[in-house]
Amino acid sequence: MVDRRILKNFDWSLLFVALVLSLIGVMTIYSATRPVVDVEQQSFYLKQFYWIGISLICFFLIVSIDYRWIARSGYIFFGFGIVLLIIVLMAGRRGLGAQRWLDLGFLSFQPSEFFKIFFIMAFSRYLSDMKQEAILGLKDLLKMGFIFFIIPAVLILKQPNLGTVMILLFVFVSMIMTAGVRKKIVVMTIIIGLISVPFVGNVLWGGLKEYQKNRIVAFVNPNVDPRGVGYNINQSKVSIGSGGFFGKGYLKGTQGALRFLPERHTDFIFPVFAEEWGFAGSIVLFIMYLFIVLRGFDTARRARDLTGSFLAMGVTFMFSFYFIINIGMTLGMVPVVGVPLPFISYGGTALLSNFIALGILTNVRMRRFALFY
Repeated sequence: MVDRRILKNFDWSLLFVALVLSLIGVMTIYSATRPVVDVEQQSFYLKQFYWIGISLICFFLIVSIDYRWIARSGYIFFGFGIVLLIIVLMAGRRGLGAQRWLDLGFLSFQPSEFFKIFFIMAFSRYLSDMKQEAILGLKDLLKMGFIFFIIPAVLILKQPNLGTVMILLFVFVSMIMTAGVRKKIVVMTIIIGLISVPFVGNVLWGGLKEYQKNRIVAFVNPNVDPRGVGYNINQSKVSIGSGGFFGKGYLKGTQGALRFLPERHTDFIFPVFAEEWGFAGSIVLFIMYLFIVLRGFDTARRARDLTGSFLAMGVTFMFSFYFIINIGMTLGMVPVVGVPLPFISYGGTALLSNFIALGILTNVRMRRFALFY
């Protein structure tokens, strides 16, 4: 049972903003997939609407469980996530040149989406235990890097899923910096990183798939092949720019409806929104995401203990990098890596993982007072 005193501190505004973003997502998915050309496409926005209901159930379930128990179970979930990533490589369903999905017959999902949550749970517990002792040293960093990043990163890159690896890396580094690292280690890491850039770059480039190399080429110079590798970024920029200041109006956009914009209901859903609602609408959208991020950092600051603080920071960093990378790639500021826009892009697994993460954040916030311990 949940203490009624805790419910009084429930952050309804955080849930409200997430629901508004999700409903904007349903509307934009509907707009992006019109005119309907097949039955499956017609059901995209309906499926997303159903997933909102499922996500809300899971959200309140997470909120009802003390976050300290969630953190204590982090290692178990992390190990379970690693097992799922291995199973994906062995028996996962292929699609669009990747092997990222597990098909259960009645439903398919991406384990990597949930793994980000498992990672934050486990790493938050580890850091909170470590911080009781001293500031993090080189030995600690090497150990953490191998267990919490290298192992899952290798498995996820095999799928391949570069976007998720980038999110994991950014969250991992951000949480370590938040925990505190000796200055000389930071300086050494930067120096070694700069020196090894050419070598690591060649190794990574050789390990990339052809379409991933094309995405990087398109990022460096979208005009090198405007009808080929640079097509996605160019069409995305055209869609965003054609919206002007106030936009063309809902269901009046042309880039998505006329199929000029690729992946318009998933990775490139923001250009569809920007074309219809313009710069003004985009600013409102950005403010809603900013509210979630600021609320997350405030929750981390006010958390009752280190475990809650690290959980809140991890979730907030995840949402921040999701938003930055997705918007950045639609504007041509970062390479296209297949990262969805939180709460808005089509995808049941991504939406569910977003609400679970939001549930953890809300959980920490509503149990932040010493009175309840």
